[in-house]
This record gives sequence, structure tokens and C-alpha cells, in this order.
Amino acid sequence: MRRIGRRSDDTVATAGASNIAPVDSATAGGDVAAVPEAAVPARRAERNFKSRKDSLEWRAARAVALHSSGYRIIVDLFARELYVLDRDDTLRVAPAATAMNATLSYGGRTWRFETPRGVRVVRGKDRDPVWTPPEWHFAEVAVEHGLKLRSMSAGQRIRLKDGTILTSKGDEVGIIRPDSKTFVPLVLDEHVVFDNTLFIPPQGTKHRSIQGELGHYRLDLGDGYLLHGTPYARSIGAAVTHGCVRLADDDIEWLFENVPVGTKVYIY
Repeated sequence: MRRIGRRSDDTVATAGASNIAPVDSATAGGDVAAVPEAAVPARRAERNFKSRKDSLEWRAARAVALHSSGYRIIVDLFARELYVLDRDDTLRVAPAATAMNATLSYGGRTWRFETPRGVRVVRGKDRDPVWTPPEWHFAEVAVEHGLKLRSMSAGQRIRLKDGTILTSKGDEVGIIRPDSKTFVPLVLDEHVVFDNTLFIPPQGTKHRSIQGELGHYRLDLGDGYLLHGTPYARSIGAAVTHGCVRLADDDIEWLFENVPVGTKVYIY
């Protein structure tokens, strides 16, 4: 059994993974990043666009954000900052971690990690959220460590090379040794790796979810995109996520307490 610790969606190392690459881009000109005049001016940020179309789409999304009104959130992706405004008043300015703008290819599939521009709505909020890693998370780990990838279904019995049975029972994944009939649950802080294969645990099992990786609070923007916290505070302000907007503890707690469900979120 190969031991690989389970890690956050935002902290899986990608430097050694040849199939993970930045999205191609070309530097384009532009004025200084800005938000409505009432807000603290955003720091100067380099703007890289994939194409003229990409540049025009950014300008359009930015224009919608700058002309917005009422109680709202604005996220400047290039400046990596989040603003909470109420009409002309700036209530909160927070540094944010945004998407790494990279692609991952594995097994004939491709995932693109970007924070999409546009207008979203806070659909829900919760405390102490549990992260259920999507399939791309396991593909990323497999690429990083040179492993094969295989999904498990609930109750499925998989015979390993040494005769051990890998299976799930209730909400646990475990093994049954060749000389035993006893089901032994696997540890929760490591990926399920046997025979140079990373097994994706069944949905609903403890081994498929990770506690604490989204921090203490989460605001759901729909389609898998979130505003959330993190246990890795040093990466705030960097382009490291797989699409979510990540915030420091104090900032995400403030949003949780002060931003109602239904609030519009403008991203550009």
C-alpha cells in the first residue's frame, strides 16, 4: 500500500505534474484595476488575456460590476480582491485567492480551472462545511504521483494482487485480508492507493469527504463555485484555487454574518 496524505483542493502540488499547465495567455494593455469610487482603489495588477475576445468579455463583465448598485459583492480577479458595497459605501475590502488558470488532462478528460466572470447570487451559507472532492481532485493526485485511477461503487469488492479485498461497508472503505473475514476500515487521512492505483471512494463514505478544507464558513454561488475559508492562510492573495474564491478567516466570517442569501456577486 502506498501512503499519500489527503490534501486540500487548493494545496495539491502541481509543479511536478506534466499534464497540468497554465492556460495560454498574452499580455494585453489596460487601465488600472478599479471598483466603484467609494471603494478602496485596487492595487495595480497585470492583466493577461488569452485573446481579444477574452479581453472584451472582461471589459463587459467589469462594466456591469462598476454600474451595479445596492448591496452587493464585487470580485476583481486580476487584483485578487473582494469588495462588499452598499450603494456608494464600501463595507469590506478583502484579499482573495482565485483560480490558478490552468488545465489538467488525464485519461482522455480535460478540466479547466478558472473563476468565471459574470453575475452570480449567494444561494446559501453554512458553517463548518465538509468538502467532497470532485473527480478532478483524484485525477490531479494520480497525475502528480504517476498512478492509475479507478472509481469504486458502494459495496463493490475489488480483489487486489495479494488477494486482499478492497470494499466499502456503510460509510467506510476498508479491506478484508486473504486469511480473514474481518472488514478493517482504512485510515481517513490518506488516499486509497493499492497496486499503483488510486481508488476514488464511493460517494457518501467518510473517505470521500474532507473536514476543514473549506475553512469555517462557506457561501454557495452555484455550479460548484464558492466563497470559502481555508486552513492555509499564507496562500491568500495567490492564484491557487480550482475556481472558488478563498478568503482569510476574519473576512469569510464577516461575509457569513453580514451577507444575506440572495446577494448578487459581480466577478470580473
